[in-house]
Amino acid sequence: MLFTPIKPMLLGTGKEVINDDNTIWQIKWDGWRTLIHKEGNRIEAYTREGNNITAKFPELKAVGQSIKEHTAIIDAEGVVLRNGNSIFEDFAYRGSLSNKDKIEQAVITHPATFIAFDILATKKDVRKEPLIERLDRLKSIVEPTNNLIVTPSIEGDGKHIYQITKDKNMEGIVGKRRDSIYKINHRTKDWLKYKHFKITDAVVLGFSEQPFSMVVGTKMTNGKFKRVANIEFGFSKDEKISFRQIAKQIIIKNGRNITWIEPILKCKVQYLEKTKTGMLRIASFKGFDFNQK
Repeated sequence: MLFTPIKPMLLGTGKEVINDDNTIWQIKWDGWRTLIHKEGNRIEAYTREGNNITAKFPELKAVGQSIKEHTAIIDAEGVVLRNGNSIFEDFAYRGSLSNKDKIEQAVITHPATFIAFDILATKKDVRKEPLIERLDRLKSIVEPTNNLIVTPSIEGDGKHIYQITKDKNMEGIVGKRRDSIYKINHRTKDWLKYKHFKITDAVVLGFSEQPFSMVVGTKMTNGKFKRVANIEFGFSKDEKISFRQIAKQIIIKNGRNITWIEPILKCKVQYLEKTKTGMLRIASFKGFDFNQK
């Protein structure tokens, strides 16, 4: 298992946060799921897809020194923190770099932090230990630094931490059964995510078929429209039928993959966050809005 790609345990989706003494609540950080492997002075990091990203993050050398155990496999989120919030786009930028000089510069401008939230092994496999015991083990072997910290864990009061993360404009929280074991490559109801989504107004600029999706945008001050998302989810069957009937009457241009239409149809879009360029992340359709002017 050590120094080989591991598909991590995955989260289910929760509907409503309910305070529960048998649940441990953690902040949901917005970055890249990263499994950190250590043995002696050797340390490597893998994404959830199994890609070795060690060379992209020189900070891992310091991470290895923070792990006070000869051997360990730690489940973490790789993030870039700005004022205490994780910025997905910044960590994705780090992950895109391959040039050594640019990587060294990014260590200064986009410093990476790995936020640990579980442990799979030390000198022995600990995946079958209850989560509460694994967390105690994790905290006992990590000496927190700017490059490696253990995420706070709160038992019982999930509603409070959910509201705090919403107020701080964070991604959300995760609720985990305190007795849950760690199952590799398994999506579980024992771990549930609760995200904070936002709603915005948008204009439909075009659409594609097979699969059906809409291109939506916003109107800029110069009167032109800027594309902000390509939406594939959230449409009902009736909404698709109605849209197609209207769209065929207002087609501007048939592109290679997108049919462009007059920007007169307004809609509501749910999204997780905006990138620095104004694009909407994790966007879904929430209905047409015929009241917008």
